[in-house]
Amino acid sequence: MRAAFQEIHRSGFRSADLDAVLAKAGVTKGALYYHFDNKEALGYAVVDEVMASDLHQKWVQPLRNVENPIDVLVRIIQSESLKREDVQRGCYLLNLSQEMSGLDEGFRRRTARIYKDWHDAMAEALREGQKRRVVRSDINANETAAFVIAAWEGYAVLGKNSQDPRMLRSGQRSVIGHIESLRPARGRTRVAGRAATPKKSTKTITG
Repeated sequence: MRAAFQEIHRSGFRSADLDAVLAKAGVTKGALYYHFDNKEALGYAVVDEVMASDLHQKWVQPLRNVENPIDVLVRIIQSESLKREDVQRGCYLLNLSQEMSGLDEGFRRRTARIYKDWHDAMAEALREGQKRRVVRSDINANETAAFVIAAWEGYAVLGKNSQDPRMLRSGQRSVIGHIESLRPARGRTRVAGRAATPKKSTKTITG
């Protein structure tokens, strides 16, 4: 299953080479078709069992029952790979969704479900953060979660298109900056190198 995921991520679903998958997995074509009726069934299984699991481990599980979701979100974004080969491949979920959502309802439903789980986990964590007063009370958690996902996935597209890790690094800074802005004013992290200069006293010292 992992070999099929890697081939789909590298080549896209329609261009994925089953012979390459079989060679990497060390199985025969007969063994493959014993478990899957066709290429689409294999692709569905990759989405359900590999992509959903990977995203759940990276984005959903870390946000459950956390004290401060902003800290967790910043760490997740910071952990994203900036290796050239990873930037060039892009986001596996976004790639497949863009390629297949308009062509195959099975892929569209499956990728939509993963995006929904991602969104709902982030929105719920932000709402809990609002209750603990570590997230601004004036934001809409659902809209903010959708924006963060859209912004990050947008930078993934720009990075893939430019083939330049600097684009994704810029995206990291911008998305993290937005996430930091979700803290209540008293809890925001000052940007390095821009700490406020202490004000000079205006009192006159006498005596």
